[in-house]
Amino acid sequence: MTIVSFLARRRRVLALCAATVALHFVTIDWLGSRLGPQQSSAVRPVPSVMQAQLRLALPRRAASAEPPPEIKPVGPAAAKPAPRPPARRTLRPAPLPQQSAVAEPAAQESGALSDPLAGIGQALAAPPDLAQPGAASAPAAVQSPPDAAAAVPAPGASDKPAAAAPPAPLATRRYKVDLPPSAEFEMELKRTDANGTRWSGVAHMSWQTDGSKYKVGMEAGISMLVTRVNLLVLGSEGEIDDAGIAPLKFTEKRRGRSQTATHFVRDDGRITFSASERSYPLLAGAQDKATVPFQLGAIGRADVNQFGSDIDILVGDEKEASVYRFLLVGEEELDTQLGRIVTWHLARPPKPGSYSARLDIWLAPGMNWFPVQIRNTEANGALTTQTITKITLSGNAGK
Repeated sequence: MTIVSFLARRRRVLALCAATVALHFVTIDWLGSRLGPQQSSAVRPVPSVMQAQLRLALPRRAASAEPPPEIKPVGPAAAKPAPRPPARRTLRPAPLPQQSAVAEPAAQESGALSDPLAGIGQALAAPPDLAQPGAASAPAAVQSPPDAAAAVPAPGASDKPAAAAPPAPLATRRYKVDLPPSAEFEMELKRTDANGTRWSGVAHMSWQTDGSKYKVGMEAGISMLVTRVNLLVLGSEGEIDDAGIAPLKFTEKRRGRSQTATHFVRDDGRITFSASERSYPLLAGAQDKATVPFQLGAIGRADVNQFGSDIDILVGDEKEASVYRFLLVGEEELDTQLGRIVTWHLARPPKPGSYSARLDIWLAPGMNWFPVQIRNTEANGALTTQTITKITLSGNAGK
């Protein structure tokens, strides 16, 4: 075999190998073009609720209504002040004409004539027409004493003032609601104290409902070196009615303090507290601090146009209840660990005489109107912000 024939044979082998490789490449590319779309569609993960984005037209802003109603306590601590002892009634017989010269100096010395009578008149709340015109200018010796029948109280009469007519029933606006599905929430917590000191931590929030009952829990703590310290633990449970979330019991435990409970006594129509003797009227749609974000989400899910005017919600706190007024600030995008989220920003500005802190809540329309950020700004400037890091649907989370 010559060198020329050997090289020619090698070239044929190399050409055959190259043709085989090219044919395989073409075949693989053709198969990939035919099978690739079916495979990718079969294994493509189902988009999470976290990836959804929903932009809704903001409702037209209505004129602000009158200030929210003042909810006054009706419990024993505020309704009935301690009764004052009844004024002593000193009845004096009418002086005879011949005794006037003696009675006048005695009355002037002791001062016991005019003042006690004035006090008795105030205690009995005598109508003005009982006073005789011109009596003050008549000489004391010839003045007629008040009628004994007017001075002596009638049988069964009381020296307490007549009870005022009961006030008109209080009420807040009723809203259409569509409760969000059950879910678990992990949140990042950041706090800046009034003096500038910064803290960080985590919070866990749980919302569970079967359509007739619900349960909410929240734990928030800060990280200190190698440990985590719970600062606040909230719990709420109750029922679902036509006004939305209907709490029965709310508990709050702060670090270093005893747990307190707020009871929504629906049979009596009152809100009572373990830390106070006060009680407040229980209005339809009343909430506690743990349920407010989810009630707001339910209002948005039912009809976004309800946010076109102020949202008034009676909220039972640790020792008292007051009406929270929320207003829609606008649409905002938040940067979170879940990406950029389109939200509706609601705010409750401070209310002089009721609460001094500002509360901001960001709801995500594309995520079942869940609260994805909550911020509390205290009167002294301290700021606490909870921002979502994970949401896990659970239970009967259907829509």
